[in-house]
Amino acid sequence: MHEQGIGAWLAKRRLKSPDKVALVHGEGDSVTYRQFADAADRFAALLRSLGVGTGDAVAYLGENSPDFLQVMFGAARLGAVFVPVNTRLAPPEVAHVLTDCGARVLIHDPEFGDRVAAARTGKSPRVVVTGAGTADRPGLAQLLSTTDVDDAAAAEVSMDDPAAIIYTSGTTGRAKGAVLTHANLTWVALNCVVDYDVVSTDVALMISPLFHVASLGMGALPVILKGATLVLEKGFEPGRALAQIQRHGVTMLSGVPTTYQLMADHPDWVSTDLSTLSKLTCGGSAVPTRILNAYEERGLSFSQGYGMTEASPGATSLPPAMTRAKQGSVGLPHFFTSVRIADENGEPIADGGIGEIQISGPNLFPGYHLLPEATAEAFTPDGWFRSGDLGYLDADGYLYISGRLKDMIISGGENIYPAEVEVLLGEIDGVTGAAVIGVPDARWGEVPWAIMTVREGASVDVDTVRQFLDGRVARYKLPKNVVIVDELPRTASGKVRKTDLRNRYSG
Repeated sequence: MHEQGIGAWLAKRRLKSPDKVALVHGEGDSVTYRQFADAADRFAALLRSLGVGTGDAVAYLGENSPDFLQVMFGAARLGAVFVPVNTRLAPPEVAHVLTDCGARVLIHDPEFGDRVAAARTGKSPRVVVTGAGTADRPGLAQLLSTTDVDDAAAAEVSMDDPAAIIYTSGTTGRAKGAVLTHANLTWVALNCVVDYDVVSTDVALMISPLFHVASLGMGALPVILKGATLVLEKGFEPGRALAQIQRHGVTMLSGVPTTYQLMADHPDWVSTDLSTLSKLTCGGSAVPTRILNAYEERGLSFSQGYGMTEASPGATSLPPAMTRAKQGSVGLPHFFTSVRIADENGEPIADGGIGEIQISGPNLFPGYHLLPEATAEAFTPDGWFRSGDLGYLDADGYLYISGRLKDMIISGGENIYPAEVEVLLGEIDGVTGAAVIGVPDARWGEVPWAIMTVREGASVDVDTVRQFLDGRVARYKLPKNVVIVDELPRTASGKVRKTDLRNRYSG
């Protein structure tokens, strides 16, 4: 029997670093790698006793905790498929995920009980709540205490077997389940180990939810692979994050630009000891200059990157040393991943030409769950994944993002790529979020509008925006109107729903 998948990782860590702290949670409670592996074995036995076998889906709806990771690795030992459910989903969206993946078991935190009850369907999974539970409904802790670990014999798992189904944010309709194999998750972890220099002495603060593939695939898994330490936070609060960095000697931190801005704006920013921090990674969008400045004043710099769920999720990374020299770029392809730019006919485009970003590598998923037509459409005839994003490669091979294919604005015959303008809008003092959309225009066909959120008390209008951008971009790219809103409509994973904005302002 051969157990090749990620389910074998913890048994190997139990041998190599049994007493090393693997997980820190709550107010400083810790779990060693021996305890982590033992717990995963017990979870595997429990899942088997609940009828879970090879290929069955095990869903988890909850915040960052040891349970989350122990369930995932326990499921992997059985050859089962782990399905993390976004805690921000509404009941109908939860129901869609559970029905689509055919979950045999759903494990959830108590605070999501009402949402789970509202999402129940005729073919609902066996539901287990974390914690103690009640006398008539034993919780996870009670069930584990009576589980015989001898029942947890590992299944024969190959690297090509599915390990997880991660549901995309669904900007164009219902969320699709991206099937990630054991090989996908292994290779994305190896990419991070190589490109982010993850070492066994690292301490990584997990302030982003593990149900996001970036936090799981590029945050937790490379740290566990190297036998380093994860500090698990249930949510993000900037003051607490700063305190945890100092308390635990955190070396690694991942977030989005807003995360880093809120920390830099916190009253404790100046007084917090950040001397242990050496690896900061940022995704979601380019890091504005004002944030780069704030962190460089503390001797810190960022790795930035680009990816998507289907790439497990990493595609490129920009090393800190190139943050200024290649500002605006999302970097070079990860070590074991390739990126190319193609035109509308699928032909590669020379350096500097804008086209669709296409990706290849062992971290690329095999397809969408139960959606063969969508899977076929996602790949080129020669096997490259069609990202649907527009970008270009400079002469040194660094990737720059121009926007989504469907978001491109054609004004008077000129192509406008919203991402280019949105990055600059983020540099305007007081702007906290921006989306550029095309609005129909009788003369030009369509013109760009900027929909923005601003800090309380800030004064930003169309004249402010146009004056700031004038000279930085071509004049046809200047927004013809600026709309200030309380918040931008976003998907569960934080992406702006531009379709909603176009529907709202194009009437």
